[in-house]
Amino acid sequence: MTGPRTGLFHHVELWVESLVLAEEQWAPVLLALGCTPFQSWATGRSWRLGWGSSGPEAGGGYLVLEQSPALRPGEHDRLRAGLNHLAVHGSRAAVSAALAAGWTLRVDTGPTVHLVDGQGFELEVVCGDD
Repeated sequence: MTGPRTGLFHHVELWVESLVLAEEQWAPVLLALGCTPFQSWATGRSWRLGWGSSGPEAGGGYLVLEQSPALRPGEHDRLRAGLNHLAVHGSRAAVSAALAAGWTLRVDTGPTVHLVDGQGFELEVVCGDD
C-alpha cells in the first residue's frame, strides 16, 4: 500500500432515489459534524469525513451520495438485507441540524439519537459531551 492510510473505511457510498432531497437533508448534518464538501458531479456529491489537515489524505474517508443511472427502482428499506444505518460520533448541534433539514426522530436514548431522512436512511448520532 502506498500513501497515507487513516481509519478503516476509504469511503461509504449511498445510492439515493433523489440526489436533490439527499443533498438538502444530508449537507446540513454533515457540515454540523465537521465534514467538508469534497467532490461534486452530475449524479453525486461527497463530503470528506476529515478532521485537521486538508488535502486528499485528510480524515482518510468520505461519504458519497449518488443518484446512479444504474439504480434499480424502489426505495431504501433499512429492514431488508443491506445497510441498516450509519453511526457517527456527533453532537446535539448535528441532531438539531438534521431535524431542521427535515429528518425524523426515530429514537433518542440520551447518548445516542437515531434519525431517518426522507428516503428512509437512518443515521445514528452518538453525542459527545456538548
